[in-house]
Amino acid sequence: MAKKGWQGAMLKLYRGKDFTFTVVSSEQVTDHYLRVRLRGGGLLVEQEWYPTVWVRLWFDHPDNKIHQRAFTVIEADAESDEFTLEFALHDGISSRWAKAAQPGDEIEATLLATGSTSGKAETFALPEPLPAVALLAGDAASLPAVNSILGALGDVPAHVYLEWVHESDRDLPLHTRSIDQVTWVRRERDGEGMVEAVGKAFAGIGLPPEQFFCFAACDAKSTRSITKSFKEFGIPKDRMKTQGYWQP
Repeated sequence: MAKKGWQGAMLKLYRGKDFTFTVVSSEQVTDHYLRVRLRGGGLLVEQEWYPTVWVRLWFDHPDNKIHQRAFTVIEADAESDEFTLEFALHDGISSRWAKAAQPGDEIEATLLATGSTSGKAETFALPEPLPAVALLAGDAASLPAVNSILGALGDVPAHVYLEWVHESDRDLPLHTRSIDQVTWVRRERDGEGMVEAVGKAFAGIGLPPEQFFCFAACDAKSTRSITKSFKEFGIPKDRMKTQGYWQP
């Protein structure tokens, strides 16, 4: 594997810990979505799992450079040190690796300090007092994070907005409950449709901002706009979590 360069150096500066993952199995979910089961090489000994925790994988590239991409850890089993990563497939280096992955294949990975970008400890917890409702916005890339949050909401109902590109995206496994509502938004105009849908959601739900928990993880541009909508509505900082998952 090529050297990790300045990216690897920065992750070391932020107390990143390196691991070698081993492929256990893979599953084609749809024509554009793949799940890979991995053994963590001690990852789940070092890191207690919580919703939205993520790791960086390092991929070799023909230009002799190394590229890293981040993925949410799901279905973690601390006893076996196994977990699953999901790949929204496109014409990219991570997708090519996932499609070719076979049991026994290895890949290098880095865990920041509990998944943060600052090196500071980070966990996921619902704010207190508990919200009356959650508003979650994502797409195929952030579906694992959305599902992990749904599993942590307890009795808090969720309004889930998911952006789709391929028809099969709407067949992806979504871990909603009977108390949740789901709105699928077709990606168009560089994500503006999702931004508009989320912006209108507050009026439709009809609750004051302090009764929400909000999460957004779409492309970087859309996520910035959605975050702005959260702030303009008055969502307190400790009641929102947003992160751009990819560059449009």
